[in-house]
Amino acid sequence: MDTAELYIGLMSGTSLDAVDAVLLELPPSGNASPRLGHHYSLPYSTSLRSELLQLHKPSDNELERSLLIGNTLSRLYAETVAGLLESAALPPSAIRAIGCHGQTIRHRPELGYTLQLVNSALLAEQCDITVVADFRSRDIAAGGQGAPLVPAFHHAMFGSTLEHRVILNIGGIANLSNLPLQGEVTGWDSGPGNMLMDAWIMQQQGLTYDQHGAWAETGQIIPDLLASLLALPYFGASPPKSCGRDQFHMDWLQQQLIPGSNPADVQRTLLELSAISITDAITGYCGAVDAVYLCGGGAYNTALARRLQQLLGTVRIETTAALGIAPEWVEAAAFAWLARQTMHRSTGNLPAVTGARGPRVLGAIYYN
Repeated sequence: MDTAELYIGLMSGTSLDAVDAVLLELPPSGNASPRLGHHYSLPYSTSLRSELLQLHKPSDNELERSLLIGNTLSRLYAETVAGLLESAALPPSAIRAIGCHGQTIRHRPELGYTLQLVNSALLAEQCDITVVADFRSRDIAAGGQGAPLVPAFHHAMFGSTLEHRVILNIGGIANLSNLPLQGEVTGWDSGPGNMLMDAWIMQQQGLTYDQHGAWAETGQIIPDLLASLLALPYFGASPPKSCGRDQFHMDWLQQQLIPGSNPADVQRTLLELSAISITDAITGYCGAVDAVYLCGGGAYNTALARRLQQLLGTVRIETTAALGIAPEWVEAAAFAWLARQTMHRSTGNLPAVTGARGPRVLGAIYYN
């Protein structure tokens, strides 16, 4: 019988809000379901978030600044791992490996590259644990998008023989995994999730996010602005596809804004943009779906969830808590699972999702 192994997953997503860590118990062969253990999170400081946002576009001395911030992030990742191990009362030697996504600051698969900041060697040194990182590059080298990488985990964790499920992760970017009863798993980035709403409320009110979508609900949709935003060719492109801040950023939004618009109306329009692009992705490419399960921070945006329910009609909408994992821990758990795949020389990508030429073992290993 296989002996279960413990992996830690680390995730810091496009929302730039925190580092999330989870402990996942995984059988080496993959013949049993993963089991979530302890979890831990540390927030980003305002200064770190600001520095990372500045690096998303060309700037002075960005090479050195990126490397230095990579070191800062790695120390924060290590601190998060230490907090997780303390809460679980486990020594570093109990962990087979850490799966670390790193912080994305560029994602340009059409140019053949992606960049996630982390000093993996430093992280391995500080944690005294083997680290697996750089998950996206091999898929891109094989002609894929390098993203999303979570659908394989979603299938392993949430696949069902009873209902056709879509797992919808609403982070800064929204991505979905289509888990049909028959046929292959598919998945892609539908477009912005929280990213534009977070950026707009930060500019207007100095807040990092619109809690429950409450501010958006005070506004009205601006039809011309919504039409202008939806005209971006990305929305009409067929999957496989992936996106990030390279497409959806404040400069792009400012170019579309109608002078004199009420700020709350802009926020409501941005919520509608997320809702419509997500709905179009599901109804256009997923077939007859029984249920949509929300994860990521956007799962707690009740205004967005209500709007999705209105648009999707009879499709049941719940969060992944109904499937055993709270929404905020799903992505970190996915990278623990991906680390297990790497350590056992098992493939981690799904070519139907990323468009790669075939299945590939992902990630670079920094052995302890």
